[in-house]
Amino acid sequence: MRLTRLETFHNEFVCFVKATAEDGTIGWGQTATYNADITAAVFHRQIAPWALGQECTEIPALLARIERAEHKFPGSYRNRALAGLDTALWDMAGKRAGLPVAALIGGSAGLVRAYASSMRRDLTAQEEAERLTRICAEQGFTAAKFRIGAECGQDVDQWPGRTEEIIPAVTGALRGLETLVDANSGFSVARAIAVGRMLQDHGVGHYEEPVPWWDHIATARVTAALEIDVAGGEQDVEVSSFARMIAQKTVDVIQPDVMYLGGLTKTLHVCGLAATAGVPVTPHAANLGLVTMVTMHLLRAIPNAGKYLEFSIEGDDYYPWQRDLFLGDPFAVEAGHLRVSEAPGWGVEVNPAWLEQAIYQDAGEGAQTAYAKLYHGTMAQGL
Repeated sequence: MRLTRLETFHNEFVCFVKATAEDGTIGWGQTATYNADITAAVFHRQIAPWALGQECTEIPALLARIERAEHKFPGSYRNRALAGLDTALWDMAGKRAGLPVAALIGGSAGLVRAYASSMRRDLTAQEEAERLTRICAEQGFTAAKFRIGAECGQDVDQWPGRTEEIIPAVTGALRGLETLVDANSGFSVARAIAVGRMLQDHGVGHYEEPVPWWDHIATARVTAALEIDVAGGEQDVEVSSFARMIAQKTVDVIQPDVMYLGGLTKTLHVCGLAATAGVPVTPHAANLGLVTMVTMHLLRAIPNAGKYLEFSIEGDDYYPWQRDLFLGDPFAVEAGHLRVSEAPGWGVEVNPAWLEQAIYQDAGEGAQTAYAKLYHGTMAQGL
């Protein structure tokens, strides 16, 4: 079954991919969010030309072909763009089979426990404690995450003393609920360990990105020094990086982002490596784009799923661009859980009104760039 058409719809924040096969089956995917206009350009230059006309039911084989073709361009943008193709093809596969994607990868439809994930550092300790208490009570969450330190802050807090204030304030307010924190690469090793001990004393169970995420050696030192689960990996975009993290016991919990990593296929590979090593997976899913829905399907299927799904509690003031992406209410919370439906594919429908306002491009139009004319023909013969 060959892939006959690829189309994108994007603005600066979101890029949807529409894939059509020769039997007329359509699948919808999404690239990683932010700078989606740049990612769309990468998609049309470096992903679509290798995918059009190819067999599309063997998704891992097609993705591997593209990665070999674009081996000189590993990393973030290639994988962000690759996620758009991957997620569209999985949606297509589900629709062709009449099954949710979760069922295609060994799982089933059903509920996924979520934690209420705060993205804010501009709130005082008391404001955050009151907000999380209210939201957890209203929506039934039994776990919540809050932010400490400052993003890549080099031991400089968002404002002096905020970390020391917010830990007892939130954990005290949420007594009886599980608590998680995210430091977003904010601390040195010494400071991260000191804060980690404070977190342990207040019953926090999950300590995310305590030191610069790219420094795996520093992260491993923090992990070894603490009893609390140290988590990381959301920024890592290559399978090889996760393989090293798992082998070297860099963290206790890995957190791949399915869109940053390149889609469901590569994330399943990483989850398999982690499962073999007995490492749980609590993915990064920080907005209500397709990343959260794909992660829901993933967690319904893998044997080493972590305890909960990340679920952003932020609205239009923080994420104005996520409004009205989909029809209906695919992210309705049911007593602290979200539901993977029995609908085929991802079980969501992209909002036509959003698509009408997006920048449109058909990959078949103007796909023959100068680079493609020179090299695609000869390179494709060996792939």
